Amino acid sequence: MRAPSFLYRLYERRLMAELPGRELPRHVSVILDGNRRWARELGQPAAYGHRKGADRMTEFLEWCEEVDIKIVTLWLLSTDNLNREEKELHELMGIICDAVEALAQTGRWKLAMVGNLDMLPEFSRKRLRDAEAQTSAVEGVYVNIAVGYGGRQEIADAVREFLRDEAAEGRTLEEVASSLTLDDITAHLYTKGQPDPDLVIRTSGEQRMSGFMLWQSVHTEMYFCEVYWPDFRRTDFLRALRDFTQRERRLGK
Repeated sequence: MRAPSFLYRLYERRLMAELPGRELPRHVSVILDGNRRWARELGQPAAYGHRKGADRMTEFLEWCEEVDIKIVTLWLLSTDNLNREEKELHELMGIICDAVEALAQTGRWKLAMVGNLDMLPEFSRKRLRDAEAQTSAVEGVYVNIAVGYGGRQEIADAVREFLRDEAAEGRTLEEVASSLTLDDITAHLYTKGQPDPDLVIRTSGEQRMSGFMLWQSVHTEMYFCEVYWPDFRRTDFLRALRDFTQRERRLGK
């Protein structure tokens, strides 16, 4: 049984009151997990859960604005998800494109696609790129939309792009191998130029990263939330932030 909404509001105010003066994350990443299981428990098709999950994104970005989070990464579709049954994948891609276009139309957030979009159907790829271009001049929360994303795929793509750049400069493979640095890989990631995520939130109760931001999450704090993404509330977000502020971040020191 859920607590009355006014009790949640009181609790949210208490949580908000604990945040001023604390060091909050600059970059929050979210694994939006549990849409299908949420729908299944309601006796609904997977597409119903995906739509409800997509609807939650706008609220989440508003919560991030409220506490001045600078960068948000939303993982909407993994490379593994591309192996789903064709009908579900087609519906899911339509829902994702609709949701991303709706975010772009608000004019509030600067969107960036992160992932290997070449793995997506051409029509979906165009819709996502057009939505990204629509927000190119927007000054607001920087929102990475991770679609066709996998951590291993990202690293492979970064190495491939680096090698192509070096080859274009006329360098031999032996020269490249002898001088390759970690910074060279970082400079070719999908998120190049951005700070690594300070906090990753995963919903649905699963306690694993599933390959999300493998390179960038070396010093990232993880927060695993029991609720499915469509049920994720502002209260849950504030709890995650409070938990973050109470940790001692050693950053490898």
